[in-house]
Amino acid sequence: MRAILFDMDGVLYNSEEPVAGARETLAWARERGIPYLFLTNTTSRPRRALVEKLDRFGIPAAENDILTPCSAAAAWLKAHVDGPVALFVRPAARVEFDGLEILPEEAEQGAAVVVVGDLGDHWDYRTLNRAFRLLHSNPCGILVALGMTRFWQAADGLRLDAGPFVAALEFATGREAVVLGKPAREFYEAAVEKLRVPAGAIVMVGDDVETDIAGAQGAGLRTVLVKTGKFRPADLDAPVKADAVLDSVADLPRWWETSRSE
Repeated sequence: MRAILFDMDGVLYNSEEPVAGARETLAWARERGIPYLFLTNTTSRPRRALVEKLDRFGIPAAENDILTPCSAAAAWLKAHVDGPVALFVRPAARVEFDGLEILPEEAEQGAAVVVVGDLGDHWDYRTLNRAFRLLHSNPCGILVALGMTRFWQAADGLRLDAGPFVAALEFATGREAVVLGKPAREFYEAAVEKLRVPAGAIVMVGDDVETDIAGAQGAGLRTVLVKTGKFRPADLDAPVKADAVLDSVADLPRWWETSRSE
C-alpha cells in the first residue's frame, strides 16, 4: 500500500460536522509522506469551497488535491465536445466549467451536451423536463452524469443525489449517460493517474459500499469501508466486500501499520 484516496462527505465529515479523528489521520499521512487525494461526488460547490471547508476542520488542502465530477467533466468536455453545454448544477459549481460555451439557463434546445449534477432543492418537474427537452430535441445530444450516487447523508437525514434524476432521463430518452463521477471506472482511473501510483497500491476509503467500494474495486484498487456517513449495518451483507471495515477513518493509521507489518 503506497497511497490513499479519501472520500469526503461521510468519511472526513458529516455535512458540517467533522468526523472525530479525521484531522489526525490526515496529519499522520502527511508526516509519513503517504500520497493522498480527496475524491468526492460533490457537485454542489467548487473545489475552492471544499478547500475552505477542509481548512475549517483543520485539514490543509489545495484545489489540485481534490478530484470532483465537475472538474473531471470540464476536462472531458474540453477534450471531446464541440458545442454548447447545458448545465444542471448549482450556481456555485458553474465556475468549474469556465472556458466552455454554456447554453442560457432557459433554453430548451441547442445543447450538444446536457450535464446533470446534484441540484438538491432546485429540482422540480419543470427543471427535469427542460433537461429532457434539450436531449429530445437533439438526437445526437450527450447526457453526462456527474456521478450516479443514489443518496447521501445530510444533517436532516438521507437526501436524493443526482443518480435518480439521471436514471429518469436515461429512461425517458433511451440514452445511456456518460458517467464522470463515482462509481465510474474512468473517474477512479483519473485519480490513479493524478497520484502516479499503481492502482493495486492505492486504498480507497469510503462510506458507500456501491460508489466507493464496488467502484474502486472495479478499477483495481484496495478498499476500506468506514461505519460513518451513509453506512448502514445491512451494507455488511452486500455482495461487495471491502478489504477492511473500520469504525471510522480515525482507525486507518493503526490498520495501515498493522497490515503493512503482516
